[in-house]
Amino acid sequence: MDTPTRRRQAFDDHTRHRIVTGVCPHDCPDSCSWQVAVDRQTGQAVNLRGHPEHPVTRGALCTKVDRYLERTYHPDRLKTPLRRNGPKGSGSFEPVSWDIALKEIGSRLGDVLNRHGGAAVLPYSYAGTMGVLQGEAMAQRLFHAIGASKLARTICAEAGVVGHKYTTGATIGMDPLDFARSTMVVIWGSNTLTSNPHLWRPILAARKQGAKVIVIDPVCTRTAKAADLWIPIRPGTDAALALGLMHVIFAEGLEDCSYINDHCIGGEQLRARAREFSPERVAEITGVDRQQIIDLAREYATTTAPAIRINYGLQRHRGGGMAVRTLTCLPAVVGAFKVRGGGILLSTSGQFHFDRSGLLGEQLATTPRPRTFNMNFLGDALSLDPAVRVRALHRPRPNDPTYGPEDAGVPVHALIVYNSNPAAVTPDQRSVRAGLAREDLLTVVLEHFQTDTADYADYVLPATTQLEHWDLLKPYGHLYLALNQPAIEPLFQALPNTEIFRRLAFALGLDDPLFRQGDREILQTFVDSQQHAVFSGITFERLVDEGYCRLNVPEPYLPNAEGGFLTPSGKCELYSQQMADAGYDPVPNYTPPLVDTSDTEGLVCLSPPAHSFLNSSFVNVEKLQKREATPLLHMHPQDAAARNIAEGQKVRVHNRVGAVELTAKLGELVRPGVVMAPGVWWAKLSPDGCNINQIVPQGQTDMGGGAIFYDVRVEVVGL
Repeated sequence: MDTPTRRRQAFDDHTRHRIVTGVCPHDCPDSCSWQVAVDRQTGQAVNLRGHPEHPVTRGALCTKVDRYLERTYHPDRLKTPLRRNGPKGSGSFEPVSWDIALKEIGSRLGDVLNRHGGAAVLPYSYAGTMGVLQGEAMAQRLFHAIGASKLARTICAEAGVVGHKYTTGATIGMDPLDFARSTMVVIWGSNTLTSNPHLWRPILAARKQGAKVIVIDPVCTRTAKAADLWIPIRPGTDAALALGLMHVIFAEGLEDCSYINDHCIGGEQLRARAREFSPERVAEITGVDRQQIIDLAREYATTTAPAIRINYGLQRHRGGGMAVRTLTCLPAVVGAFKVRGGGILLSTSGQFHFDRSGLLGEQLATTPRPRTFNMNFLGDALSLDPAVRVRALHRPRPNDPTYGPEDAGVPVHALIVYNSNPAAVTPDQRSVRAGLAREDLLTVVLEHFQTDTADYADYVLPATTQLEHWDLLKPYGHLYLALNQPAIEPLFQALPNTEIFRRLAFALGLDDPLFRQGDREILQTFVDSQQHAVFSGITFERLVDEGYCRLNVPEPYLPNAEGGFLTPSGKCELYSQQMADAGYDPVPNYTPPLVDTSDTEGLVCLSPPAHSFLNSSFVNVEKLQKREATPLLHMHPQDAAARNIAEGQKVRVHNRVGAVELTAKLGELVRPGVVMAPGVWWAKLSPDGCNINQIVPQGQTDMGGGAIFYDVRVEVVGL
């Protein structure tokens, strides 16, 4: 049994164990630094812990990554390349050698290129690893060289990032460690204890000093239960609440006029817009009590260092981009940017001013890459019908050109999937599976396990885990760049993504020197070529020695205390000419969700991550799967009674897009009119072979073309 005592012994016994510093690769703001104890005799990793000296990790890992060794040494790890020998979707494969797999893939992929051109090849990837190297470096070199179609990687964060940038110019948030100095913390649309647990420590430090912790969320999450106050807002109405707070702040003269006048543009336009959102109107829209709106506005405006933490769930509805844009104005209105412990945090990614020239191989492109598909429309992208396929072309702004069937281009004849499991995580699973089932579609999947997507592949290629390769992690939840060094040799016949794409390039006859660079060489060149001031003093050798380095930014870090926004005006743009030019309302506003959340017909379905899973990763780790037990649907007793549904009953959740069977869990975690299905279960591990994304449509947010996972109306019937 793995105990804290055994862990300490493993890391203290340096004669028996070699200690290797690395970093978690998964899609989480915390990007935890870790240490791996490797048996010197066997070369096996025997223990893993959070790095005790890292200022954010502080020795602790989350529920999921604490099981990373079990995932690495899982008996179901892919051991050899696999070639399909049954119908697509059956999961029937035979092992083949790397030589055979690469020769056959090279021949078939070359045939696609010769017959249809590079546009017929579609890469599909996201954040299965967040690493700079194993993410897109060598992969993009290959795709540039063959002229493949582009993929707009919009499934998670794009709407919020775009909305934030319209206001402040970049996703440069407050230093997360400064939450310890906040006098009020508003966690808005974020389940911190599940999806950002290392932020909770500084929040608790603030609470110990008297700060009030408030959670605004349609669901009474773990974080909401641990807070001082939970405000159960209707899904998708966050911008209205933000404008209601501004209404009170302006009406009562609680704004910071000097900050608005000196460091913002559009103050008068925002005042006029806020006047439209009285507490009475906002209460009707959001379901939040009128007096609670007034009280929250007064508390927020009069405390000395108010902090807001927003996350990506906030923006997964039609008006998500405008919602984040509107919320991001709040700290400017009250001058919170001036104070340590005040401000707003969506992401710190904008602080990492990477120069990626040379990394992705743009110079290998011989012709412009022909089109970009929105990854949320994968089902449409794989259609042979140009009238359907054209719907998948990326069109993120209102003023972007419209497309007709003649613009669809050639059908996708080859799909290369890595760092993603689209057969589980993408919207409209029926259309996605229909596309993946095409016998004429060459599908190659790089994976650790035989996932839902791998079942549809023609070839499955075994990839290494984070313990087995080099990488570099840019976090989006703190300021520490981190290097991952391989702790163990690749297991079985697994290869790093970089090496797999090198070999695919060679199989296609590509021989540019960029395909011959080794992983360590790529990283060293990349790190040491960075010229922005934030990287001053950070070298590859230092990262090798120390494992992680804080960006070269001031301490304390208050990037917008005196303006300095990265917008065209250099100010916080409460009025945005860029938005007007793109076809948006240039002043913060409320864009209602697609589904009317005040409607009494049907239920709004939310599908946030299960506590023990990380998107679709870790779902097959036995202890974590047992902890989640079974795919659930949380319902308010009032909604269940109206449908004669009892606790523990099997239910069918359905709409025009599809249906899925879940188990009803009754309680007041959700407000009436809302149901919640934690995800993302693999479909093959679900009772009816489907997961909750069966009922999510292929729609998009107002900004960036993001997914609308939380803008779904369903009906529920007992079985």
